[in-house]
Formats: sequence, structure tokens, C-alpha cells
Amino acid sequence: MIQPFTSDPLQWVAEDGRPIRELPARFTPDVLRDLYREMVRAREFDKKLVTLLRQGRTTFYAQASGMEATQVGLARSIRVGHDWVWPYYRDHALALALGVPMLDLVSQCLGTNSDLCRGRQMPHHFGAARQNFVSISSSIASQVPPAAGNAMAQKYLGVDEITVCTFGDGATSEGDWHAGMNMAGAAGAPCLFVCENNQWAISTNLRAQTASENIHIKARAYGMPGYYVDGNDIVAVMEVLSQVAGDIRAGNGPALVECLTYRVGSHSNADADAEKNYRTREEVNAWLARDPIVRVERLLDHLGTPVSAEERAELISATHREVDEAVLKAEATGQPDWQIMFEDVYVDTPVHLREQAAFLRAEQTVLTDGGVQA
Repeated sequence: MIQPFTSDPLQWVAEDGRPIRELPARFTPDVLRDLYREMVRAREFDKKLVTLLRQGRTTFYAQASGMEATQVGLARSIRVGHDWVWPYYRDHALALALGVPMLDLVSQCLGTNSDLCRGRQMPHHFGAARQNFVSISSSIASQVPPAAGNAMAQKYLGVDEITVCTFGDGATSEGDWHAGMNMAGAAGAPCLFVCENNQWAISTNLRAQTASENIHIKARAYGMPGYYVDGNDIVAVMEVLSQVAGDIRAGNGPALVECLTYRVGSHSNADADAEKNYRTREEVNAWLARDPIVRVERLLDHLGTPVSAEERAELISATHREVDEAVLKAEATGQPDWQIMFEDVYVDTPVHLREQAAFLRAEQTVLTDGGVQA
């Protein structure tokens, strides 16, 4: 029913909230409301983390406002804790929707003792073993070849799992992306590649990156189907990704899904003024009119179960409280001790690291005895 290589993005709900196809039975008002809450929660988490960044309590953050339907829809289309996810650095809405605790995400961004990475990873580069959510890497597209290898291993082992690999449109300009896609296609590996096409690779727009009319068409070169979906329509995202994930799980090999969406905010705190430097207010406003959260509000209104102003305000307030509580809990655990740099890498610590650790302890003792804190 869902065909690959369409010229226009597949869509179920128009921007004004009207279903333009028959709404699948599973999308009851209660289910839509739950999806709505998850998207608002991700949006408000985004805003709160930007505030923490400006307060100097973390040093890096990549916003995802405007991309919630793509990420939440993906989370609801796979088997959580069963399938494997190789994400990219803008996937906190995906992580939250997969059930990664808010405290774990906040702790990692702050680099406290409650951080599962123990402060060793760049902020906003988290991982979650319980959800099979592999630790994020900054290097663009570097997750794609390992994801292909992960999927190849799943095929060889005969397990009932698939691998999900996400990336932005900028990643498709990297050699690693093409290598990983080629590996997965040649091996018939059970890998779902999801391009979160938010239109901009930092300050480079899509038209400056590729002469192809879109991203999903590139799947032809690697012998797999490519699907094109309105990434701001969560019904469309879930319908397409659920079918494609099922096809992959059934042994039909990999597939590429391009979700057309938009990054409303800046690329990261290293890109503080996107509108001034490379895009216009008119462009941003045009995409704000396609806001995925507002679209669900309009759909619920169309179905006769509108979201009240009070309900939305309480949801926002509850998320702010949740983030604030997580920040207080994370900061209360303190900063990781310097000695952890010598732990975890080796079963038996080699001599040179033991010597370095002993040297630092001696230096700390001298400084402390001299009245200076190490």
C-alpha cells in the first residue's frame, strides 16, 4: 500500500489537521493525545536545555525543535530494547520516546557522577544500554558503517532484530554514508536507514549538497527501496516506518526512509544566529506554519477532542518541573573524580597507567599539604 520512490512526500494529515487519507484505526484520540504529549515533552526539554547552556551549566547542545514527529514516530515504529538504534547527535526526542530516563539525559549533558558515561563523552552525546541506543558520535555519518555491520551480524546470527540508523541530510554528503549504505545493500542486511532531512547541514542547504532531487532516491544505487514521507506528519511517519520496519524484519533487506522536516533552531550553540548568517525569517516562518505539534492539535480538534489551553499549559509546566528536578538530582551527585580516567578501559591496568595514576596522587598530596586544593 505504501510505495517507494514517490515524487512527493507521503502524507496522511494536512497542515490544517484534516485527514487526507482514511485515518488508520490505531490512531484513536487517546493514542494521538499520547503522541502529542511526547512531542511537547521533547520540545520543552529542548528549550530547557538551551537555558542550561546559556547559564554555563553545560557546554554543547544541538536543538531538535520542529523535528519531534519524525523522532517520536520512529520510536513508536520499532521494538524498544529489542531492535538496535545507531543515532545521530540531534536525537534526544527519539531517546525520550524510547524511554531513556530524563535524569540520564540531563546527567550526560551536565557531565556529573550520575552520567552513565561518567563525564567522558562530549555533552549531548549519550547512550542507553537498556534501549540498545548506541552512544552518539560527533563525526558526521560515522555511525552508518557500524550500523550496517551491526545489521549484518543480526542477519548472520538469525536473530529477530533490526538495526535503525538515523542521520541528517548533511551525513549523505559523507563517504562513510555511501560506504555503509553499500555494505548493507550488498549484504541484504536488516537495516532501517532514516534520514531526518531538516534542510540544513549547519549553514549548507540541501541544494548545495546534492544534485539529486531528494535523498531517498539515492537508495536505488544501493539496491534498496527508498521512501519519502512528510516528517512533520506523525501519522505518516508511523505508517511508513512501521511498514518498512516490518518488511525489513521479514527478511527483505535494508531500506532508506527520508523524513522531510525542519530544524527551527540553530545547528548548535556553535551556530548562534542562523537567521542572520544563512537563512531568512520568511523561510523559518513558512516551516513554523507546518509545526508537527500544532498539526496534531488541529487533528484532535478536527476529531472533536481538542487540546485545551489549560491542558497544554500544564503539560509544559510538568515537563519544566521534570527537567528542573533532574538537574538538581544530577548536580547533587557532584563531578566525577579525576581517578576514573584510569578505569574501565582495561581488565588489568597496564604498568604505565598505574605509574601515571600514582604520580597524580602524589602531586595531589603535595598540593593539599601545601594548602592548595588539587
